[in-house]
Amino acid sequence: MPEFGLLGRSLKHSFSQTYFTQKFHNLDLADHHYELFELATMHELPGLLAAHPNLRGLNVTIPYKEQVWPFLNEVASSAARVGAVNVVEFRADGRLVGHNTDYVGFRESLRHFLGPRPPAGLRALVLGSGGASKAVEVALRDLGIGYWVVSRNPLGHGLTYDDLTPRLVQEHALIINTTPLGTFPDVQECPPLPYAALTPQHYLHDLIYNPTETEFLKRGAAAGAQVKNGFEMLCLQAEAAWQIWQGEVKW
Repeated sequence: MPEFGLLGRSLKHSFSQTYFTQKFHNLDLADHHYELFELATMHELPGLLAAHPNLRGLNVTIPYKEQVWPFLNEVASSAARVGAVNVVEFRADGRLVGHNTDYVGFRESLRHFLGPRPPAGLRALVLGSGGASKAVEVALRDLGIGYWVVSRNPLGHGLTYDDLTPRLVQEHALIINTTPLGTFPDVQECPPLPYAALTPQHYLHDLIYNPTETEFLKRGAAAGAQVKNGFEMLCLQAEAAWQIWQGEVKW
């Protein structure tokens, strides 16, 4: 009975279980199961693995995308590039291999968003400097899009929100929110930008998918900008995880 699951600390609003349960149903895989594994600390992982000998794959979410590394036998290039693991592959020889499909999901979602002919000289602002930001940065580098990372605290190579003048926002047509600001239930929150500087030439991509339209995206749409939430990215990264578990692709 093949078993899959999600590792995290608080998984009440998990999308993964719904996605994979539906996928197993669609593929007529009645013997496949997807569970939620809430761990107080990663030190509980060896016990979890021992109690579930039929595990064939795991998704990993905050705060364990980096803490899971010491428990792995190998890290794929995708995870090494991003610096975080969100998928664990269980090899037939018992080895555990860490991958990252977040950056693949975002990269392909962004390609769909920008279309076949992205604006010439497109530059981006990446709001937030956490784990999700790192996956976005790798995707942007893959696509040849220059960017600045924006965070609350000064960074050696980035900007703070205080640095975001209207002119700077106008010069960066792609703005990506990787922070949790605006996530349900705190839907009134949004990153502190000079929103009045947004134009119909802007593209706003929010990694949040609940709600479907965050305050960040609402303000962008009100200015005539193109907007997109994180739902497609979520589906794409989940599908990439499934391909890894089936041995079809080595991200």
